[in-house]
Amino acid sequence: MPAVTLDLWHTLMYLPPEDEETYMTHQLALGQEVLRSSPRLPGAPELSDGDLGRAFERAYEGAVAQGVGGRTVTPAEQLDRAAKETGRDADPREYLSRLRTLVESTPFRVAPGGLDLLGELRGLGYRVGMISNTIGEPGEFLRPILAKMGFDRYVEAYVFSDEHPWTKPSPEIFRLALDQLEVSPPQAVHVGDGWADIEGARRAGFRGAILFTGLHSYGERYRKMFLTEVPGEPPAKYRTDRLGDVGPIVKNLLPPA
Repeated sequence: MPAVTLDLWHTLMYLPPEDEETYMTHQLALGQEVLRSSPRLPGAPELSDGDLGRAFERAYEGAVAQGVGGRTVTPAEQLDRAAKETGRDADPREYLSRLRTLVESTPFRVAPGGLDLLGELRGLGYRVGMISNTIGEPGEFLRPILAKMGFDRYVEAYVFSDEHPWTKPSPEIFRLALDQLEVSPPQAVHVGDGWADIEGARRAGFRGAILFTGLHSYGERYRKMFLTEVPGEPPAKYRTDRLGDVGPIVKNLLPPA
């Protein structure tokens, strides 16, 4: 049975740019707050709130940079790195607790046509998986949100990068998703909004990849952090700005069983 894997952020789920900016600003503020409330280690310098915030932002940006190289740095590890830089005895569990509250209160939206596309693919006989780089929040926090949105009716395998050593574009994370779906790479197509999606599917040996450009309006912080390493749209043979067009492209690339 053939399979289709899809990206999550800016493909199946999104925030309007102003809400995305607010969300990321709050994420970074949480790291700063946890560092500020943590005891200083012996000999550690007295730092301003601004210094602490910049240290956490550097740790976040470092995680994004390593993600471009295919390696995972989890949210807890980001807090650990900032704590070591600033000489704070910070507990990542405190950061994760506050981050969970933020994620649960954020009004994420299903991409227009997203659930219709998943239903169409399943109806045609494709197995369906999701592959997401979860650098800013653990997949564990997203699973109940995605269930409430209705994704569980169609998605058979969720692969979140923070739960594994790899991020997209590493081929390993793509192959892991296909292992869960019991499908070989030549029998799979991937759909996503960025370079890591297209390049990762190519490295993993997928039949093809489709670039979705319909949700390329990003918040300023997201654009600054996630789109500077690989600027511009990636080269892609197949592309569309409507999820409703994805099904026919998939069928041409990889006929259903």
